[in-house]
Amino acid sequence: AAKQAEPQEEKRPVKKQGADVPGGPVRSGGPAGAERKGAGPRKLVREVVNLREQESLARQATGRAPQRRQVTIDPRTATSPRRKRRDAPSRPAAASAKPAQEVRRVVRVDGSISVADLARSLGAKAPDVQRRLMALGTMVAINQTVDLETARGVASDFGFEVQDVGFDESQYIPTEEALAVEGDRVQRPPVITVMGHVDHGKTSLLDAIRSANVVAGESGGITQHIGAYRARVGDKELTFIDTPGHAAFTEMRARGAKLTDIVILVVAASDGIMPQTVEAIEHSKAAGVPIVVAVNKCDLPNADPQMTRQRLMEHELVPEEFGGETICVDVSATKGTNLDKLLEMVQLQAELLELTAVGDRRAEGVVLEAQLDRGRGSVATVLVQSGTLRRGDVMVSGTVWGRVRSMEDEQGKRLKSASASVPVQVTGLSGVPAAGDAFAVVENERAAKEIVGHREGRRRTESGQAPGRPRLSLEEIFAQSEGGGVKELPVVIKADTQGSVEALREALVKLSTDAVKLDVLLAGVGAVSDSDVMLARASGAIVVAFHVRPESAARKSAESQGVEIRTYQVIYDVLDDVKLAMEGLLPPTVREQVLGQAEVRQTFSVPRIGTIAGSYVTEGHIRRNTQCRLLRDGVQIYEGRVGSLKRFKEDTREVASGFECGIGIEGYNDVKVGDVIEAFAQEEERASL
Repeated sequence: AAKQAEPQEEKRPVKKQGADVPGGPVRSGGPAGAERKGAGPRKLVREVVNLREQESLARQATGRAPQRRQVTIDPRTATSPRRKRRDAPSRPAAASAKPAQEVRRVVRVDGSISVADLARSLGAKAPDVQRRLMALGTMVAINQTVDLETARGVASDFGFEVQDVGFDESQYIPTEEALAVEGDRVQRPPVITVMGHVDHGKTSLLDAIRSANVVAGESGGITQHIGAYRARVGDKELTFIDTPGHAAFTEMRARGAKLTDIVILVVAASDGIMPQTVEAIEHSKAAGVPIVVAVNKCDLPNADPQMTRQRLMEHELVPEEFGGETICVDVSATKGTNLDKLLEMVQLQAELLELTAVGDRRAEGVVLEAQLDRGRGSVATVLVQSGTLRRGDVMVSGTVWGRVRSMEDEQGKRLKSASASVPVQVTGLSGVPAAGDAFAVVENERAAKEIVGHREGRRRTESGQAPGRPRLSLEEIFAQSEGGGVKELPVVIKADTQGSVEALREALVKLSTDAVKLDVLLAGVGAVSDSDVMLARASGAIVVAFHVRPESAARKSAESQGVEIRTYQVIYDVLDDVKLAMEGLLPPTVREQVLGQAEVRQTFSVPRIGTIAGSYVTEGHIRRNTQCRLLRDGVQIYEGRVGSLKRFKEDTREVASGFECGIGIEGYNDVKVGDVIEAFAQEEERASL
């Protein structure tokens, strides 16, 4: 039986052996049974599990799991999940190390940026940025703006790079560097500015040169507006600009010197060098413009041309007669003496300068004068400095643009084009440009609108006002005046011409001090309109009308809204009144006056009244209801008011020095013997700038 059982066990399939495992060990004897019993059921289970794992890995390696195709059947060669977790951080770190080195710290600046925004972009504190600006020599407040180069210098200290994302006008208007190499240059006429002291004969000289009587049309013989005229000397043309000699128009005269090639300095031989003559010399030197001196009024009996030449040497103008380079010509504007010689000297000086301009390009120049004409609209007198201005061109000046509808010269003749150094009057602009602003012709209306829109936004940013932001109301201005900040006086300026507007603005702004500032809300040309009154009412401003009158609707609106419109004919009256108004914003100066002193010698306690100080008036007098302070050993203990004052149990209004009295201090009872009661009064005086 044992021999028969052994071969039967050997023929048993593996599957049955596996099937017998769950039932326990085989009980039959023999070597095979002993081997299975020695191996044990746990070993057999491990073998089965390993076989199944191998089959699963084989299917994954050859079948439907592409992410594990590289895994071999051998379980020992498969990647451990725990090893994957250990290796995972190293691979992303190596991949991200290279891009981290390429990151740039950039601050984007649109032309200019405020200190607060710059600090926010740099991730720094505003005081730290201000300290860096101070190190660069720039003192600005936190809300003020700095230009691109200044911001670049500060940002580099913080490890940042500044990128200019501002509007580039050079795409539409060529820069000076581009103009230097653009086009063929042609000779142009010189631009001459006539400057000098008031009443020294500037306008009379121009009148004699261009043979046109304009002196009679000037109020008081003072030229109030800049005009431009052309004169022909032989086959050459000269362009003259007449600047006012009045002291209040210094800024206009400075602009006239900057846009000119030659200055004719008119000096009266009878008066010599005057203060405004010195100002004209300084402006001409600052602009680097050569000066030709016209010694006028040489026909008068008290004329002394030689003395005038000697006085010129005090201001570094050495005449040719004395070995210098300054050309001096004795003339008489009224009699026409030596005018030809003066023009010849000017033309000779122009030839030495070799004045040229690019003729075959879009025009650029400067606005000399602008005003609002009731029939033609905005009329601007412009001087073409380069290129050619043609009728139909689209021009931009400041925040004003338009298509040139018509062009006229100084004689009213219609022109189709104007070359360099030619002054013309143009119409068709959307508004009144500012005198002294540059103008440029652009390609089309779209470019003009983009330029104007950018400039308007930049002005709003620089002035600290967002679009549509309302200005301070009248109550807020009063509240600001009562506070400790800088006071502001808002003003609306309306005048007859743009030149008067600019001169008046400059003169008024100079009145500002550290304590009170003049804020020009609006400065325009034309009569005072209803919109001007509404602006003044909303902001508590005063309206200054210079050589203009308010419209009927504006007058009625001003009366109903309580807005005061001041009309003036003389600029100094404007300055005096505005100065008084600015002084009214300042808090009055308080001066204290000591009325008297009383020494406390005894105290009495009175029911329902309090402590009464029996005192002796040692100085001055003590009045009832006046302010007083209680002094103890020279130290102020209390400040209040004399509530009661008695003399022999009788109420009295005043007790003089050398008399005794009873004093009750309102709201205070802790009075001791030996205290001193000091009565005083405060007087307010009007502050002055």
